[in-house]
Amino acid sequence: MKKVIEYINSVSPISNKTITELEAIFTFKKLKKDEIFIDNGIIAKKVGILESGIMRAFFIYNEGKEYNKHFYQAPCFIGGISSLVSGQPNQIIQQALTDCELWEADFSKLTQLYNKHPDLERMIRILFQRAFIQKEQRELEIVLLNADKRYHLFKTQFPTMEQLIPQYHIASYLGITPTQLSRVRRGVAKSN
Repeated sequence: MKKVIEYINSVSPISNKTITELEAIFTFKKLKKDEIFIDNGIIAKKVGILESGIMRAFFIYNEGKEYNKHFYQAPCFIGGISSLVSGQPNQIIQQALTDCELWEADFSKLTQLYNKHPDLERMIRILFQRAFIQKEQRELEIVLLNADKRYHLFKTQFPTMEQLIPQYHIASYLGITPTQLSRVRRGVAKSN
């Protein structure tokens, strides 16, 4: 769990005592490519910290079409935040795009540690704030930026991902078709 603790401390430092209690509630898990971490329609109970690999968060609309809402690259927290907090069924599916390794814990056990360890509660609060900001920025990107600018931003935010996942996932994330993505990529190649 060394990489996970380094990641947590990079968000907001926690004490050795807090680390010991976190290590007691987290268990190591592997997900194979295409395996689901959290599915649509279930009430989320687990939270994870991605140690290696790439995952996507997506939903299904219009008779089976998929829209990629977010990509997760290690290290980062994963889980159905809305479902975890509200107790309502999850609507955003999280799936491994590559083989993944992660640490998983029962969310209720994690939250039980908040009163005992304010440093942990502070770290989780910072993560939730960052997630909110990312969500808001993503919504603005989809509405305000054209496909070329969204693609450029994708390449900046995820510089190595394009070689690791299928192009149709990237197109879905950008809100365009795979054909449109090919045109955007050709235009970028010509301008370089």
